Amino acid sequence: MTTTIRPTQPLQHDADGARSRAYDVCVNRRRVGLIRIATMPRYGPGVGTIRALRIDEAERRRGRGAIAVLAAEEVLQGWGCTQVTVTVPADAAAGLRLSSALGYRERSRNMVKQLPAEPPALPAGAHARPMTDAEFGPWQRAEIQEYTQDWIDRGLTPEQARAKAETDDRDNLPDGLATRDTWFRILEHVGTAVGHIWVARRDADRAFVYDVKVGEEHRGHGHGRTLMLIAERVALSGGMSTLGLHVFAGNTPALRLYESLGYQVTQYSQYKQLS
Repeated sequence: MTTTIRPTQPLQHDADGARSRAYDVCVNRRRVGLIRIATMPRYGPGVGTIRALRIDEAERRRGRGAIAVLAAEEVLQGWGCTQVTVTVPADAAAGLRLSSALGYRERSRNMVKQLPAEPPALPAGAHARPMTDAEFGPWQRAEIQEYTQDWIDRGLTPEQARAKAETDDRDNLPDGLATRDTWFRILEHVGTAVGHIWVARRDADRAFVYDVKVGEEHRGHGHGRTLMLIAERVALSGGMSTLGLHVFAGNTPALRLYESLGYQVTQYSQYKQLS
């Protein structure tokens, strides 16, 4: 029996400039699932994604999903894509096995924590204050540069990485330091600024940590943990009950810190270079 994908709609042009299309997964013309693909303008030219994949229960464990993904990759190549990304929920064991078998590599993961009812206490000598306008400009320039390099290190071209960094900055900080539901805090330890954290509201009950960093000369003294406790205090003061974050693969110290604080993985972001 032959597994193929057949389009169910004309090529779509989304509001953000992306192209997208949905396909039925078929076995000898019989529909057994679906797959949706798109390009990703946020990453610049040449990056596509598999937005959804579903195979009917009775047709699973027969290689249908793998063939559908490989066929979708060929379509994305025809659209000019040189890389494809997927997002797999942490509890989707079959999806994780499939992506690994097809050569996808982890780029990053999202994690979340249910916050305690009471804000955590900070260590002795620790104090959080708002970031100043004078501090924001240098931080923003350095953050865009570092964020761009992070994505280059994980498979994007410099053009793609820069496009994503600049787009994310515009979307997340349209009014700079005055952006609504956004908090920048500087951690001072015994009067010395040692690090910063950026927290923003994602929805009514959920906050997200966009950036956390300890100055290189101040690392190894637990300040990263203190900054994360500050993030919890900020979220709780805003009436939010969960706190999420994004961490790149290979950042082992950060992963260990987040795990020790009770964060759990919710999804994995993976990618594959297309030849």
